[in-house]
Amino acid sequence: MIDVRSWVTDTFWASLAYVLASYLTFQVLMPLQNVFFPEYPSRASLLFLPHGVRVLSAWLLGWRAIFALLPGVFLVFAALGGSDVFLPSRLMAIVIAVTTVPAVFYLCKWAGWDLFPRPDRKPCWSCVMGVGIITSFLVAGLTNLAFGSARVEYVAFLIGDISGLFFLMLGLYFTFWFADRHS
Repeated sequence: MIDVRSWVTDTFWASLAYVLASYLTFQVLMPLQNVFFPEYPSRASLLFLPHGVRVLSAWLLGWRAIFALLPGVFLVFAALGGSDVFLPSRLMAIVIAVTTVPAVFYLCKWAGWDLFPRPDRKPCWSCVMGVGIITSFLVAGLTNLAFGSARVEYVAFLIGDISGLFFLMLGLYFTFWFADRHS
């Protein structure tokens, strides 16, 4: 039986986290990137925090992350591209953004490497990071194909996804460590 309230709550928090990570990326980090790397030809972020949200959502929610992230991903694409969000390339990029990470987690599970959280074992953070890196290659390549972008965009997407995941996980680690020390 489907717990509707749980789905609504998961969707709210996952999409909100995606929107907030995107806002921080595009309104704070990208302007800083443009100051420090004004000659960088790509418009992609070299520190793309939303990839970390995709990875952690897929790890926690499994296939439900597709539906939980979809509103947030759509809102970000609409905010950045306006009505172009309905172009086939943008719709394909949205599908890639929400499906790739859960698919890789389930492929790992199918291959006998179940990384999903369970109460009887500690999380394997390096494994989650590994899935995030693998999906960075896939998302960057597939998104680049969908947009028909130059190779420099692929490299920028790849760097941004991996660094975004790493720094988001590092930030969460220190946040939880700090909260644990002060409680």
